[in-house]
Amino acid sequence: MTIDLQSVRAQFPSLNRPAIFFDNPGGTQIARQALERMNAYLLEHNANHDGAFATSRASDAVLAETHAAMADLLHAASPDEIVFGANMTTLTLHVSRSLARNWQPGDCIVVTRLDHDANVTPWVLAAEDHGCEVLRVDFHPDDGTLDMEGMQKALERKPRLVAVGYASNALGTINPVAEIVRMAHAAGSLVYVDAVQYAPHGGIDVQALACDFLVASAYKFFGPHVGALYGRYALLDELFAYKVRPASNTPPGKFETGTLNHEGLAGVLGAVEYLEWLGTSFGAALTPEGGTKYQGRALRLKQAMAAIQAHELELSRALLEILEETPGVTLYGLRDAARLEQRVPTYAFRLQGWPPRRVAEALDQAGIYVWDGNYYALSVTERLGVEASGGMVRVGPVHYNTVEEVWKFGETLGRLAAGKR
Repeated sequence: MTIDLQSVRAQFPSLNRPAIFFDNPGGTQIARQALERMNAYLLEHNANHDGAFATSRASDAVLAETHAAMADLLHAASPDEIVFGANMTTLTLHVSRSLARNWQPGDCIVVTRLDHDANVTPWVLAAEDHGCEVLRVDFHPDDGTLDMEGMQKALERKPRLVAVGYASNALGTINPVAEIVRMAHAAGSLVYVDAVQYAPHGGIDVQALACDFLVASAYKFFGPHVGALYGRYALLDELFAYKVRPASNTPPGKFETGTLNHEGLAGVLGAVEYLEWLGTSFGAALTPEGGTKYQGRALRLKQAMAAIQAHELELSRALLEILEETPGVTLYGLRDAARLEQRVPTYAFRLQGWPPRRVAEALDQAGIYVWDGNYYALSVTERLGVEASGGMVRVGPVHYNTVEEVWKFGETLGRLAAGKR
């Protein structure tokens, strides 16, 4: 069954306006279920943790349910492997400090030039603090894919950690994460995966990936501004945590410093419930990758992501055709229509004669929202030689977008290319 866009769009109150949201790589619109969960939390059981009274018990029950829901979304072995925090960047800075505590001068780590800076600089800073070397794996500028030979060469140094993105937030490339994890583990390295850009577009199974850590952000998959970290329980349990003394000494609490954004976590639960609704409504006939090993909510969530991928493939194909056919457009990343399954529908381009900011402003005048600049993927824009001249324009539909919206974007971009407002 294909997605019924009228039903889907009805779940997003902010879509009831004359605007086309193609700014989704920077943050999606929020699902109604997430808003309702946040509102209910604040009105019905707003309280702090571990109190001997009714609202605190109810609050703790919501937080426990959210950990379980996120574990199902990522297919973690236990809710205790899910740590919540302010955002992916804050979580990564926190965990990097704990992981680097045992690094020694002469050790090395691996980062990539394809990553968001939040999965680069925290590790670089930690390495500098401990006298460790940083190895940077490049990507191929012609198609935006990671240099796997370079990765293999870096792993010969037996790094303490490999930090890699699941999908590029700038170019849309999906990295072969399972292969990288296998290679890294063979070299004795831990692997930290940034799945922020991939999470709204495809199913994630941390057990199948066998990664050590993986991070995502709920505001990229239809929820509020909350970050989530998966960590293998044994690792979380043995790691030293920088925390205050009364805080829990066991995962996940030992890494959830201070009072969490409780209403935000309630919103995360609502976002997962939206995806579960999507899977039940439109994915029941689909068999997700991994097949019958999933049960219950985990199965419905994987079916939701399979339905999303099927719809977004159409959007991606239409968008690629438009960008390839529009005169004056330089498109970066994978451009082979036969390889669309190797990227998410996030596209970066430049328009001849137009600074990226001007393109974004002109599209805004037409009610089309896109990003410009480097989107914190600073290494990408530097490597492509476009950072000094304003970066690139980034357009990124998600499953609530329509092919008609892609066509309107194409018509507007065509007018700009022809020098018309």
